[in-house]
Amino acid sequence: MMKQLAIFTMIAFLMASCANWNNQQKGTAIGAASGAAVGAAVSKGSVWGVLAGAAIGGTAGNLIGRKMDQQAKELQQAIPTAEVNRVNEGINVTFDASLAFKINSAALSDNYKEDLLNAIPVFQKYPDTNILIEGHTDDTGSEEFNMQLSQKRANAVAAFLADNGVDRSRLTEKWYGESQPKYPNDSEENRIKNRRVEMAIYANEEMKEEAKTGEL
Repeated sequence: MMKQLAIFTMIAFLMASCANWNNQQKGTAIGAASGAAVGAAVSKGSVWGVLAGAAIGGTAGNLIGRKMDQQAKELQQAIPTAEVNRVNEGINVTFDASLAFKINSAALSDNYKEDLLNAIPVFQKYPDTNILIEGHTDDTGSEEFNMQLSQKRANAVAAFLADNGVDRSRLTEKWYGESQPKYPNDSEENRIKNRRVEMAIYANEEMKEEAKTGEL
């Protein structure tokens, strides 16, 4: 716990000190200071932890960050209903949960399919990135049922992307049931927000090598 506290304190200090920096500069500084250690300090498998752990920092991280800045901008333009955040040297995409899944269902709504279709050309434009797809639920139902449901949701999104032109080898699915709510499950409005799939977009090994050699 003391080790985790020290890491988070360091990150908070860095973020406060670089408040006026752009996303690329922030990603470089935080990636260089934390790297994989930060990924181990947060909830295992969470999008934030994966992106923090994927950061390589330094000059290479700066180059990756610049490319991610552009991709994040294009994703936000393609899917304005989604929340697109730059995190370290990657991107976190959270689609509007109210457009995604009905309660106890893994079926993609027509609105959700439309958003995914709008995002696919951007994903295809940047083939040197990997895409992690995480499924989540609210707390309605048993933990066992919700774990299975979150798996079906992640699998449904991955299958849709692959069926519509995204290289399957770039996609990884994880699922967490009701264990990682973004909002308290104390109202139907919040439960809708927790019935979600989040994405983490980060550099693959080829992009990292190009960044390290200055070819990116």
